[in-house]
Amino acid sequence: MGRLRVGLLFGGRSREHEVSVVSAAAIAQAFADPLNGDRYEVVPIYIQKDGRWRCTETVSAPAPSLDNQSLWSFPAVAETIDVWFPILHGPNGEDGTIQGLLEMMQRPYVGSGVAASAIGMDKILMKTFFGAVGLPQVQYVAISRSELWSDPCRYRQVCDRIETELGYPCFVKPANLGSSVGISKAKNRQQLTTALETAAELDRRIIVEAGVVARELECAVLGNDAPQASVVGEITYSSEFYDYETKYTDGRADLKIPADIPATVSNTIQDMALKAFTALDGAGLARFDFFYLPDNGQILINEVNTLPGFTALSMYPQLWAASGLSFPELVHRLVQLALERHRGIAW
Repeated sequence: MGRLRVGLLFGGRSREHEVSVVSAAAIAQAFADPLNGDRYEVVPIYIQKDGRWRCTETVSAPAPSLDNQSLWSFPAVAETIDVWFPILHGPNGEDGTIQGLLEMMQRPYVGSGVAASAIGMDKILMKTFFGAVGLPQVQYVAISRSELWSDPCRYRQVCDRIETELGYPCFVKPANLGSSVGISKAKNRQQLTTALETAAELDRRIIVEAGVVARELECAVLGNDAPQASVVGEITYSSEFYDYETKYTDGRADLKIPADIPATVSNTIQDMALKAFTALDGAGLARFDFFYLPDNGQILINEVNTLPGFTALSMYPQLWAASGLSFPELVHRLVQLALERHRGIAW
């Protein structure tokens, strides 16, 4: 049997384009490892910021094409792909849209399907879902851009509601962006209005969360119908919060794997991650973020990322490395899980 052709889909139209390129380079290197060299042939396919697909020889961001290729035409090599590995972060990449397209192609692909991806990407839907399945979380307020921009009186009412229900500090986030893009911490009314404007410029839906004094813990999940949870890791940093620059700048954050926490806390986090993954009907991979409040022992689920980063600084592959699964083994397992999931679909 010949090698499987893996379509490594990267780039994309979101603000996380550059992160996607770095993640794809790390994945390509893992496929080039002797463990995978005889199993897979990687075909890098780059999506430009304007949405056009291009086949590239290496995993890099080539200069934008100046040809008149249609947005609806794909490179001819796309027809030869056996399994897709999308590593597209943010909108159009992990929100169910590319997953729906790959479903229409009737080809296996790494990661969750349309529904789990869409819920995981939209922070308001995600919080609603977590609440529905009984997972504890921080208090939050969901608002829309129209509430802010319709008239000044309504704007003040929104701010009053946030101050009454959440207080300060609070975190203002666009509902549909990842990698901490557009997130602000507000400690007073002036900072709150600035944060709301920043988020509203990026998304028509906004979520505001109550700030908590907590340790930030993460757990990775791998699998389909019988998922496994990794060891639990902790993120520490000196910045105000885990923002984009801190997340992707070497030396700005420290990852402690495994986290120095009681076994009961670790077990609870793993159980909660598996419960959330199963309820979402997740597939392949996901990373779950938690808040642990040592003063009262409370554990709160914060977010799910159904297509987490795969850069050298990313928590997901590091959590699995600490759990005994190397990066090359991890990408192999993900491809096999994609094939397994595809075989179970009744077309």
